[in-house]
Amino acid sequence: MVYSYFPGCTLKNKARDLDEYGRRSAEALGATLEEIPEWQCCGGVYPLSHDEIAIKLSSVRALADAQKKDQALVTVCSACHNVIKQVNNDMATDEYIATRANNYLKADGIEYHGETKVIHYLELLRDEIGFDQVKAAVKNPLKGKKIGAYYGCLLLRPSNVMAMDNAENPTIIEDLISALGADAVSYAQRNECCGGYLTLEDKSIPEKRVAAILADAKHAGAEMLVTACPLCYYNLKKHAEGTGIEIVYFTEVLAEALGVKEAGKEDA
Repeated sequence: MVYSYFPGCTLKNKARDLDEYGRRSAEALGATLEEIPEWQCCGGVYPLSHDEIAIKLSSVRALADAQKKDQALVTVCSACHNVIKQVNNDMATDEYIATRANNYLKADGIEYHGETKVIHYLELLRDEIGFDQVKAAVKNPLKGKKIGAYYGCLLLRPSNVMAMDNAENPTIIEDLISALGADAVSYAQRNECCGGYLTLEDKSIPEKRVAAILADAKHAGAEMLVTACPLCYYNLKKHAEGTGIEIVYFTEVLAEALGVKEAGKEDA
Protein backbone atom coordinates (compact mmCIF):
# COMPACT_ATOMS: atom_id res chain seq x y z
CA MET A 1 0.00 0.00 0.00
CA VAL A 2 1.47 3.31 -1.11
CA TYR A 3 0.16 6.68 0.05
CA SER A 4 1.03 10.29 -0.64
CA TYR A 5 2.31 11.87 2.56
CA PHE A 6 2.13 15.43 3.86
CA PRO A 7 4.34 15.65 6.99
CA GLY A 8 3.84 19.36 7.74
CA CYS A 9 6.30 21.93 9.05
CA THR A 10 6.56 20.91 12.70
CA LEU A 11 7.33 17.26 11.98
CA LYS A 12 10.03 18.27 9.50
CA ASN A 13 11.71 20.66 11.93
CA LYS A 14 11.18 20.66 15.71
CA ALA A 15 9.66 17.19 15.80
CA ARG A 16 11.59 15.20 13.22
CA ASP A 17 11.72 12.15 15.49
CA LEU A 18 7.91 11.97 15.57
CA ASP A 19 7.89 11.98 11.76
CA GLU A 20 10.49 9.20 11.67
CA TYR A 21 8.48 7.10 14.13
CA GLY A 22 5.47 7.39 11.84
CA ARG A 23 7.41 6.43 8.71
CA ARG A 24 9.12 3.43 10.33
CA SER A 25 5.85 2.21 11.82
CA ALA A 26 4.06 2.46 8.48
CA GLU A 27 6.76 0.39 6.78
CA ALA A 28 6.56 -2.21 9.54
CA LEU A 29 2.82 -2.46 8.88
CA GLY A 30 3.20 -2.77 5.10
CA ALA A 31 2.37 0.81 4.14
CA THR A 32 4.70 3.19 2.30
CA LEU A 33 4.44 6.94 2.83
CA GLU A 34 5.70 8.86 -0.22
CA GLU A 35 6.41 12.44 0.78
CA ILE A 36 4.91 14.94 -1.64
CA PRO A 37 7.75 16.75 -3.43
CA GLU A 38 8.16 20.47 -2.74
CA TRP A 39 5.11 20.66 -0.48
CA GLN A 40 4.44 23.99 1.16
CA CYS A 41 3.10 24.92 4.60
CA CYS A 42 -0.66 24.45 4.83
CA GLY A 43 -0.95 27.62 6.90
CA GLY A 44 -1.61 25.82 10.19
CA VAL A 45 -5.13 27.27 10.54
CA TYR A 46 -8.03 26.96 8.13
CA PRO A 47 -8.98 30.46 6.88
CA LEU A 48 -12.57 31.27 7.79
CA SER A 49 -12.87 34.15 5.31
CA HIS A 50 -14.78 32.83 2.31
CA ASP A 51 -12.85 34.93 -0.18
CA GLU A 52 -9.41 34.01 1.20
CA ILE A 53 -8.17 31.85 -1.66
CA ALA A 54 -4.40 32.29 -1.86
CA ILE A 55 -3.67 30.73 1.54
CA LYS A 56 -5.49 27.56 0.45
CA LEU A 57 -3.39 27.00 -2.65
CA SER A 58 -0.60 25.04 -0.95
CA SER A 59 -3.19 22.49 0.21
CA VAL A 60 -4.71 22.31 -3.27
CA ARG A 61 -1.26 21.68 -4.79
CA ALA A 62 -0.68 18.78 -2.38
CA LEU A 63 -4.11 17.34 -3.05
CA ALA A 64 -3.64 17.62 -6.81
CA ASP A 65 -0.26 15.89 -6.60
CA ALA A 66 -1.84 12.95 -4.75
CA GLN A 67 -4.67 12.82 -7.29
CA LYS A 68 -2.17 12.70 -10.16
CA LYS A 69 -0.61 9.60 -8.56
CA ASP A 70 -4.04 8.10 -7.79
CA GLN A 71 -3.12 7.90 -4.11
CA ALA A 72 -4.86 8.81 -0.87
CA LEU A 73 -3.20 11.64 1.04
CA VAL A 74 -2.04 10.83 4.58
CA THR A 75 -1.34 13.44 7.26
CA VAL A 76 0.11 12.94 10.74
CA CYS A 77 -0.40 16.41 12.24
CA SER A 78 -4.01 17.14 13.22
CA ALA A 79 -3.62 20.83 12.30
CA CYS A 80 -2.40 19.97 8.79
CA HIS A 81 -5.12 17.36 8.51
CA ASN A 82 -7.78 19.86 9.53
CA VAL A 83 -6.67 22.48 6.99
CA ILE A 84 -6.15 20.09 4.08
CA LYS A 85 -9.37 18.19 4.61
CA GLN A 86 -11.43 21.37 4.90
CA VAL A 87 -9.81 22.77 1.75
CA ASN A 88 -10.50 19.49 -0.02
CA ASN A 89 -14.14 19.80 0.98
CA ASP A 90 -14.18 23.37 -0.36
CA MET A 91 -12.81 22.24 -3.70
CA ALA A 92 -15.47 19.53 -3.95
CA THR A 93 -18.50 21.52 -2.77
CA ASP A 94 -17.88 25.27 -3.17
CA GLU A 95 -17.86 26.43 -6.79
CA TYR A 96 -16.75 29.94 -5.82
CA ILE A 97 -13.60 28.71 -4.08
CA ALA A 98 -12.85 25.94 -6.58
CA THR A 99 -13.12 28.23 -9.60
CA ARG A 100 -10.84 30.89 -8.15
CA ALA A 101 -8.29 28.41 -6.83
CA ASN A 102 -8.11 26.69 -10.20
CA ASN A 103 -7.76 30.04 -11.96
CA TYR A 104 -4.69 30.73 -9.81
CA LEU A 105 -3.19 27.30 -10.56
CA LYS A 106 -4.05 27.09 -14.26
CA ALA A 107 -0.61 28.34 -15.28
CA ASP A 108 0.90 25.29 -13.52
CA GLY A 109 -1.39 22.90 -15.36
CA ILE A 110 -3.44 22.12 -12.24
CA GLU A 111 -7.19 21.66 -12.17
CA TYR A 112 -8.59 20.06 -9.06
CA HIS A 113 -12.10 19.47 -7.72
CA GLY A 114 -11.75 17.52 -4.46
CA GLU A 115 -11.16 14.03 -5.82
CA THR A 116 -8.38 12.99 -3.39
CA LYS A 117 -9.19 10.92 -0.33
CA VAL A 118 -7.65 12.61 2.74
CA ILE A 119 -6.98 10.41 5.75
CA HIS A 120 -5.25 10.98 9.04
CA TYR A 121 -2.57 8.46 10.03
CA LEU A 122 -4.94 7.20 12.74
CA GLU A 123 -7.49 6.40 10.02
CA LEU A 124 -4.74 4.64 8.07
CA LEU A 125 -4.21 2.40 11.08
CA ARG A 126 -7.91 1.81 11.74
CA ASP A 127 -9.48 1.70 8.27
CA GLU A 128 -6.70 0.78 5.82
CA ILE A 129 -4.48 -1.54 7.88
CA GLY A 130 -6.88 -2.44 10.68
CA PHE A 131 -6.27 -2.40 14.41
CA ASP A 132 -6.31 -6.22 14.46
CA GLN A 133 -3.31 -6.21 12.12
CA VAL A 134 -1.62 -3.55 14.22
CA LYS A 135 -2.16 -5.69 17.31
CA ALA A 136 -0.73 -8.73 15.52
CA ALA A 137 2.42 -6.76 14.60
CA VAL A 138 3.14 -5.59 18.16
CA LYS A 139 6.49 -6.86 19.46
CA ASN A 140 6.68 -4.88 22.69
CA PRO A 141 3.18 -4.74 24.18
CA LEU A 142 2.63 -1.70 26.40
CA LYS A 143 1.22 -3.98 29.05
CA GLY A 144 0.33 -2.37 32.36
CA LYS A 145 0.56 1.21 31.08
CA LYS A 146 -2.48 3.35 31.80
CA ILE A 147 -2.76 5.73 28.87
CA GLY A 148 -5.34 8.40 28.15
CA ALA A 149 -6.10 9.83 24.71
CA TYR A 150 -6.02 13.58 24.20
CA TYR A 151 -7.87 14.61 21.03
CA GLY A 152 -7.92 18.41 21.30
CA CYS A 153 -9.94 20.58 18.92
CA LEU A 154 -8.76 20.09 15.37
CA LEU A 155 -8.78 16.33 14.88
CA LEU A 156 -12.55 15.97 15.14
CA ARG A 157 -14.06 19.35 14.31
CA PRO A 158 -15.94 20.48 12.31
CA SER A 159 -17.45 17.04 12.63
CA ASN A 160 -19.44 17.16 9.38
CA VAL A 161 -16.20 17.63 7.40
CA MET A 162 -13.60 15.77 9.45
CA ALA A 163 -15.95 12.79 9.92
CA MET A 164 -13.23 10.70 11.54
CA ASP A 165 -15.08 9.75 14.69
CA ASN A 166 -17.84 10.89 17.00
CA ALA A 167 -16.73 14.40 17.99
CA GLU A 168 -18.28 14.13 21.45
CA ASN A 169 -17.38 10.53 22.25
CA PRO A 170 -14.43 9.44 20.06
CA THR A 171 -12.70 6.08 20.43
CA ILE A 172 -10.08 5.92 17.66
CA ILE A 173 -7.08 6.74 19.88
CA GLU A 174 -8.35 4.56 22.74
CA ASP A 175 -8.74 1.68 20.29
CA LEU A 176 -5.14 2.20 19.16
CA ILE A 177 -3.96 2.26 22.77
CA SER A 178 -5.74 -1.05 23.40
CA ALA A 179 -4.26 -2.58 20.23
CA LEU A 180 -0.79 -1.71 21.53
CA GLY A 181 -1.47 -3.65 24.72
CA ALA A 182 -1.99 -0.77 27.15
CA ASP A 183 -5.00 0.08 29.30
CA ALA A 184 -6.99 2.93 27.71
CA VAL A 185 -8.16 5.48 30.28
CA SER A 186 -11.21 7.59 29.44
CA TYR A 187 -11.72 11.00 31.05
CA ALA A 188 -14.09 13.91 30.49
CA GLN A 189 -11.71 16.54 29.07
CA ARG A 190 -10.02 14.41 26.41
CA ASN A 191 -11.53 16.40 23.52
CA GLU A 192 -11.54 19.86 25.09
CA CYS A 193 -9.24 22.65 23.87
CA CYS A 194 -5.81 22.94 25.54
CA GLY A 195 -5.61 26.65 24.68
CA GLY A 196 -2.43 26.27 22.66
CA TYR A 197 -3.34 28.88 20.07
CA LEU A 198 -3.74 31.50 22.80
CA THR A 199 -0.25 31.11 24.25
CA LEU A 200 1.12 34.30 22.67
CA GLU A 201 -1.91 36.37 23.65
CA ASP A 202 -2.42 35.25 27.25
CA LYS A 203 -0.28 32.50 28.78
CA SER A 204 -2.64 32.09 31.70
CA ILE A 205 -5.36 30.59 29.49
CA PRO A 206 -3.41 27.53 28.27
CA GLU A 207 -1.96 27.11 31.76
CA LYS A 208 -5.46 26.87 33.25
CA ARG A 209 -6.78 24.68 30.45
CA VAL A 210 -3.89 22.22 30.64
CA ALA A 211 -4.08 22.10 34.44
CA ALA A 212 -7.75 21.11 34.21
CA ILE A 213 -7.07 18.49 31.52
CA LEU A 214 -4.18 16.90 33.42
CA ALA A 215 -6.04 16.92 36.74
CA ASP A 216 -9.02 15.20 35.13
CA ALA A 217 -6.82 12.61 33.42
CA LYS A 218 -4.88 11.89 36.62
CA HIS A 219 -8.09 11.54 38.62
CA ALA A 220 -9.23 8.92 36.09
CA GLY A 221 -5.98 7.00 36.60
CA ALA A 222 -3.94 7.99 33.54
CA GLU A 223 -0.15 7.88 33.81
CA MET A 224 0.41 9.03 30.24
CA LEU A 225 -1.47 11.06 27.64
CA VAL A 226 -1.16 10.41 23.91
CA THR A 227 -1.98 13.13 21.40
CA ALA A 228 -1.98 13.54 17.62
CA CYS A 229 -1.43 17.31 17.49
CA PRO A 230 2.12 18.77 17.69
CA LEU A 231 0.83 22.01 19.24
CA CYS A 232 -1.17 20.11 21.87
CA TYR A 233 1.88 17.92 22.47
CA TYR A 234 4.08 20.96 23.09
CA ASN A 235 1.51 22.76 25.22
CA LEU A 236 0.65 19.76 27.39
CA LYS A 237 4.28 18.76 27.84
CA LYS A 238 5.29 22.31 28.79
CA HIS A 239 2.83 22.37 31.68
CA ALA A 240 2.94 18.70 32.74
CA GLU A 241 6.12 18.89 34.81
CA GLY A 242 5.48 17.75 38.35
CA THR A 243 2.07 16.24 37.58
CA GLY A 244 3.27 12.66 37.22
CA ILE A 245 1.74 12.40 33.74
CA GLU A 246 3.95 11.77 30.72
CA ILE A 247 2.97 13.40 27.41
CA VAL A 248 3.73 11.37 24.27
CA TYR A 249 2.94 11.69 20.56
CA PHE A 250 0.99 8.75 19.18
CA THR A 251 3.64 7.80 16.59
CA GLU A 252 6.18 7.34 19.39
CA VAL A 253 4.12 4.81 21.37
CA LEU A 254 3.26 3.07 18.10
CA ALA A 255 6.93 2.77 17.12
CA GLU A 256 7.81 1.56 20.61
CA ALA A 257 5.17 -1.17 20.55
CA LEU A 258 6.14 -2.28 17.02
CA GLY A 259 9.82 -2.46 18.00
CA VAL A 260 11.01 0.12 15.47
CA LYS A 261 11.55 3.14 17.73
CA GLU A 262 15.34 2.73 17.76
CA ALA A 263 15.65 1.52 14.16
CA GLY A 264 17.27 4.70 12.92
CA LYS A 265 19.98 4.56 15.59
CA GLU A 266 20.69 0.90 14.88
CA ASP A 267 20.98 1.54 11.15
CA ALA A 268 23.31 4.53 11.57
